[in-house]
Amino acid sequence: MQHQPTLDHRDADIAIRAIIAEMTKRNVLGVVAVADLHGELIALMRMSGAQLQSGTIATNKAFTAARACKPTRDIGRKIRSADQGFDIAYYGDARFIGWGGGMPVIVGGQCVGAVAVSGLSEDEDIELACLGIAALLQQNAV
Repeated sequence: MQHQPTLDHRDADIAIRAIIAEMTKRNVLGVVAVADLHGELIALMRMSGAQLQSGTIATNKAFTAARACKPTRDIGRKIRSADQGFDIAYYGDARFIGWGGGMPVIVGGQCVGAVAVSGLSEDEDIELACLGIAALLQQNAV
């Protein structure tokens, strides 16, 4: 039998709390999604007033980052490159997305899930997702 580590609801809570605290401090609104190693949603938090479509986008970013084991921005760059890229349909699932803000969580060289943010600029979404990942990794290292 194979044991595969994955994020759980406690990890999701740590990441979401850290990201929401930072968004609140910055006075911005967004959505945070956390997925397990299969890309399936563990938790979703949409701040009051955040755009409704950001919930679906954040969920799909988390799904994509976990399934592909890479940042969603990297996938987006590949699908936009006519000479080196490929169509998003290559991944075989309509939930794959190429906007930045979905980040895989890597532990011991393995992807254990993903954290995603939507509703701000791509750079801010990425920064905040990384902040959430750092918080959960730090908490788990204790």
